[in-house]
Amino acid sequence: MNIKISVVNLTATYQRHPAVHHVSAEFAPGSLTAIVGPNGAGKTTLLRCLAGLHQPESGAVLRGDLTRQQIALLPQAGTLDPSFPIDCRDVVMLGLIGEAGAFRAMGASDRARAEAALAQVGLHDFARRPVGSLSAGQMQRVLFARLIVQEAPVLLLDEPFNAVDTRTEADLLALIDQWHHQGRTVIAVLHDLDLVRAHFPQCLLLARQLVAFGPTEAVLSQENRQRARMVAEAWVGDAPVCEAESDLHSHEHHEHGAHS
Repeated sequence: MNIKISVVNLTATYQRHPAVHHVSAEFAPGSLTAIVGPNGAGKTTLLRCLAGLHQPESGAVLRGDLTRQQIALLPQAGTLDPSFPIDCRDVVMLGLIGEAGAFRAMGASDRARAEAALAQVGLHDFARRPVGSLSAGQMQRVLFARLIVQEAPVLLLDEPFNAVDTRTEADLLALIDQWHHQGRTVIAVLHDLDLVRAHFPQCLLLARQLVAFGPTEAVLSQENRQRARMVAEAWVGDAPVCEAESDLHSHEHHEHGAHS
């Protein structure tokens, strides 16, 4: 699917205070991009806007003919309650709901797809294992298996390597590389800049506002990283309420961000 995703003058708010401020960028079909920036820079908010899960205050995300089901989101670790009585195969099968519909009973072919996806992430014997018994790395493998069955052309990953071991990180990076070579668009929020330099050819540096976007080495220059730190430190927690796009344009130099 040859559809680019465009972010056009996007301002998104958290409790009506700017978390992402007048950001514009284009993600080409089949691109592999890391979103980086200081803590509280609005990275997760931007990713949720790309997924259509967070309504912008102003501006837009243009996705062409992409449907919500064609954009798969891996949220940050900890969004699934490990005490919930569900096994690994059922978690993976949740990725089929967009395709099958919420009210269609899952059949043998669906279970086979889920078990094949678990095998692809190295968990071939884990289908009936309860998620509460998994390590952080195993849980992340299960969530990647859920992405596999979705077969989405666009994948959005929020801190996919947090709290995982080195082996799991390497295996999941190999899967991301495979998706990239298949021509899928992959956008990941990351904090490890060495990993970004090694594996992600394109990078977006965010500090509530766009600092730099383009080839990774150029974006992660010392000058840009210093600028991102300075911009992030300039934002304050008791920012004025973001009323409307026109107000943002006329008072842009007075506005500061809040929690993202």
